[in-house]
Amino acid sequence: MQFHRSTTFKKLRALALVSVAAIALNACAASRGGSEMRTPDFSGLTQMQKQAAAQDFAQKYQNNPRDIRTTIYYAAALRAVGQPGQAVSVLERARTEFPRDRDVALAFAKALASNGQFNQALNIIDAAIRVEAPHWNTLSVKGAILDQMGRNTEARALYQQAMLSAPNEAGLQANMGLSFAMTGDLPQAEIYLKRATSLPGATGRIRQNLALVIGLQGRFDEARAIYAAELEPEAVESNMAYIRALLTQQNKWDLIKGKK
Repeated sequence: MQFHRSTTFKKLRALALVSVAAIALNACAASRGGSEMRTPDFSGLTQMQKQAAAQDFAQKYQNNPRDIRTTIYYAAALRAVGQPGQAVSVLERARTEFPRDRDVALAFAKALASNGQFNQALNIIDAAIRVEAPHWNTLSVKGAILDQMGRNTEARALYQQAMLSAPNEAGLQANMGLSFAMTGDLPQAEIYLKRATSLPGATGRIRQNLALVIGLQGRFDEARAIYAAELEPEAVESNMAYIRALLTQQNKWDLIKGKK
């Protein structure tokens, strides 16, 4: 099923971008010593658990605001509870104190993008990219930002470049799938998301995005089964209702029902 650009897919893009942020958050980022910092993925937590995590990191940050890892974790938790503006403020301070730290730069770019400040996020990420040897995660984060700006072809070129050095990164494959979902190419999105779910590091959020893409193609039982393995029954029904609402707005719901 090929969808056209519409108000419906603007809503799908908004939903998908939450996942892009979560995926990028879970990916590895090059750090000061050439090692990798893995930041937490809050996407599988309940809202109450996310709030608890934010409170915990807030206390740790208050105790030691110059600790880079704590700062990045705290900002990620703030984004998870829907406070991207506060995350930007936290990382803006860190950026001032550690202007050459790539982990801080990546986290700052993600926070800016989550807050809708796409051009500023792009400037930050461009400054963090090593032209002679770009790290796959930096390219992936830039791609996610470009996707949010509607520059999907450019984003996919970056994902392809990143895949040359990191073909088995679940988050990278998922970002590519979401990019196709944003432009309505659901079959292609499904290919990449299925590939992502088969790789080490695949998160519940990635599997839920696969369920979304499958459901939007009218395969409701399959989508429901994937959701059921990840979520509580009430959340499963909420997601299925959302899929039906999207299809109804796209005038696809009656067509799908007629084929059954």
